[in-house]
Amino acid sequence: MNITISTLVEAHHSGAASPEATVTDCYARIRAHGDPAVFISLREEADARAEARALCGGAKRKGALFGVPVAVKDNIDVEGLATTAGCPAFAYEPQADATCVARLREAGAIIIGKTNLDQFATGLEGVRTPFGIARNPFNPALIPGGSSSGSAVAVAAGLVPLALGTDTAGSGRVPAALNNIVGVKPSLGLVSTTGVVPACRTVDCVSVLALTVDDAFVALSAMAGEDPADPYCRQRPLGVLVDMPAGLRLGFPLAAQREFFGDTQSAQAYENALGRLTGHGVTLVEIEMTPFYQAARMLYAGPWVAERYIAARSVIESAPQEMHPVTREIITSGARFSATDTFAAFYEMAKLRRLCEHAFAEIDALVLPTIPRAYTVAEVLAEPFELNRNLGTYTNFVNLLDLCAVAVPSAMLPDGVPFGITIIGRGGDDARIASIARRLHADTALPLGATGRPQPLLMA
Repeated sequence: MNITISTLVEAHHSGAASPEATVTDCYARIRAHGDPAVFISLREEADARAEARALCGGAKRKGALFGVPVAVKDNIDVEGLATTAGCPAFAYEPQADATCVARLREAGAIIIGKTNLDQFATGLEGVRTPFGIARNPFNPALIPGGSSSGSAVAVAAGLVPLALGTDTAGSGRVPAALNNIVGVKPSLGLVSTTGVVPACRTVDCVSVLALTVDDAFVALSAMAGEDPADPYCRQRPLGVLVDMPAGLRLGFPLAAQREFFGDTQSAQAYENALGRLTGHGVTLVEIEMTPFYQAARMLYAGPWVAERYIAARSVIESAPQEMHPVTREIITSGARFSATDTFAAFYEMAKLRRLCEHAFAEIDALVLPTIPRAYTVAEVLAEPFELNRNLGTYTNFVNLLDLCAVAVPSAMLPDGVPFGITIIGRGGDDARIASIARRLHADTALPLGATGRPQPLLMA
């Protein structure tokens, strides 16, 4: 079975496999997996197969994603499939693909369906949804992570080699960590969000979930670029993947500022990851993390919650009882912020950005745990607010500070729970941090997702 983008596209070009056969196999794997909570909606298989056949005789045959099946988080528009944002009362029929989806299609990708999510992309757990909780393929008792839960599980389980998510507080990176896959959160504005239901529009990103960094970067390259329809999209150089640069200085938290909430296995896995970095000649620099953590706390304690209210306003004002109760409580709290509160928060965030810029003057990137620890479904259902905040310890500040990030698998803990690390860089450093992350992922020799398949050889 061809499982990565590079092997799929090569097989399609050589004739060893056809896009139609790949699509047929994709639907068969979805049926065999037997988890109805991964996808909210699927295209008719016959339509997807017909599109795959048509690719072989057209210009898209030359695309970087020729015949690659892709899943799309259900807060991103796909023409012909309803967009629900995880809330049936909000659902609508989009008249066009989101820009990011259209660009994947232009590169030869075939959209398979829309994946489950925490309602209105509000949550890092993957349980705040009326469409059922997608099963974590490593342990069904564990949360799948969110909000891009269905996309992460679809990739980890080998149902599709590539999926789109979104990421505002860690919604692409957290589920990547919990599913032993790669999650790329690009620089703000690198990928258009036209056709994406906003969470916090000023800091939202379309994220990429894949089995390898190289695969994720192919998709990112296809989607990146200015979009006149998106006022927040901007021209940012993407660059290319290279081998790990020499002479790197990577920041990590002071010992007293590392938080794992009692999980000693995750703490040790992080230490081991740092040790692997020194083996590459990396210089590790202890960083004062206080301003980063202060920025993280502002995401759910400041006017950025009011941004979430805007997107969900139609349901809040017409049918609030149709919302998930936890989501409703979080989003409706955004109505309490005044214009004075908003500007005060903007001033504070500007100060924190400057302090964090000073930290980056000493380092090339940060290397952090993606999440401090994993939780079970039962735990987060019993305590939905505090544990969600814990999950975002190392992710919540990234978008607010205009940073980019790549989350990669790092270890499998003794209890069978995946553990991941994230490389975080300045806005615009996407290729550089991805080049670091791909080497660190390759060093682990971990299998791809939950497929049991080995990683491909890393090409320089």
